[in-house]
Amino acid sequence: MRVTIGGMITRRFLVLHLPASAAFSAIDFPQWRGPNRDGVLPPVKLPGRWPDKLTRKWKIEVGEGHSCPVAAGGKLFVFARQGDNEVLRAIDPATGKVQWTSSNPAPYQMNPAATKHRKGPKSTPTIAGGRVFTLGISGILSAHDAATGKLGWRKEFSKQFSETSPLYGAAMSPVAEGGMVIAHLGTDASGALMAFDAATGAVRWAWKEDGPGYASPVVATLGGKRQVITETASNIISVGAADGKLLWRIPFTTPYAQNSVTPVIYGDKVILSGLSNGTMCVDAAGKTLWHNKDVGMYMNSPVLVGDAIYGLTNRNRGQYFAMSARDGKLLWTSDPRKGDNAAILSSGELLFLLSTEGNLTVAKASPVSYQPVKSYQVSDSETWAHPLVMPEGFVIKDFETLTLWGF
Repeated sequence: MRVTIGGMITRRFLVLHLPASAAFSAIDFPQWRGPNRDGVLPPVKLPGRWPDKLTRKWKIEVGEGHSCPVAAGGKLFVFARQGDNEVLRAIDPATGKVQWTSSNPAPYQMNPAATKHRKGPKSTPTIAGGRVFTLGISGILSAHDAATGKLGWRKEFSKQFSETSPLYGAAMSPVAEGGMVIAHLGTDASGALMAFDAATGAVRWAWKEDGPGYASPVVATLGGKRQVITETASNIISVGAADGKLLWRIPFTTPYAQNSVTPVIYGDKVILSGLSNGTMCVDAAGKTLWHNKDVGMYMNSPVLVGDAIYGLTNRNRGQYFAMSARDGKLLWTSDPRKGDNAAILSSGELLFLLSTEGNLTVAKASPVSYQPVKSYQVSDSETWAHPLVMPEGFVIKDFETLTLWGF
């Protein structure tokens, strides 16, 4: 494993005045799309003036895949593939040094239609209760001790399902809730949304009426009920978080079997989208409140800032857009050709837009127009994972490496 160290950071910009160890230990990004699973970052002191260039502070090889880095307890965690093994690593964010590694054999045969995406993993780890939960591309669910990397439990589902992952490989990211970890398992033709005891792996409940899509579930209290909401292979569903009983269902399919957009909670409502399905808002019982059929999303999930939704529509070869969360009215679109996909995060009045081409744009979250502030090329290879935004800079997972770019 190679580690390269860049130059020292120049303190011309407004950053947290904390020792590096304290600044890094304060970062809380423990799951897919951040603390609340919505792409909204915890408060981070950012540069008052963005530099013309970023400084590469360290870079390490971690293996291929689209799984996003996560952070908690002063550590970074990254899940990737090396050969036929899926590897989970804990990393010191200040230096890039690996603190522990856990490797598991996970051979996988690609569907020819997904060859471009390679063999994953695609699912992002979840950190909760001192454990790191991972879902491999072939459907292997594991729990590790976050401090030591010791395996707590592991499950594979070949005896339960004829196939253990959907057509293009398992991509949903597990979610922690009430002492459980919830994952959608099996194939798109036959699977189950299941809740496991986080400590033991014992099954607490299972909803078996549809297999997984590629979206990640969210958990929210809507209409006084704690609900798990997700896009399955052929539906959008809500089940009770405590017992897995179906609360509501909306039939929902996309071209090429790619239900993949993570729901976003808007007050007591849910924002949903999918390829060729536009964007819609439903209430706590799944009733449609509005539906903008002209602007939909493909493999990226939007963020909500105030009453505006910001995302990337697949039309015109990729356009960033803003839409009113109140009524679905389109507020603006950017120039075309922004790319096939982008990982989108927000912090205060800023957006962070990381395209698959490795371009990271800092933009203002304006409901009036697209307002880019600064753009940086942070990778020469494809970047499907979301960045981590920290007081010291951006952590970027590209095709095979993990890099800290300093401000």
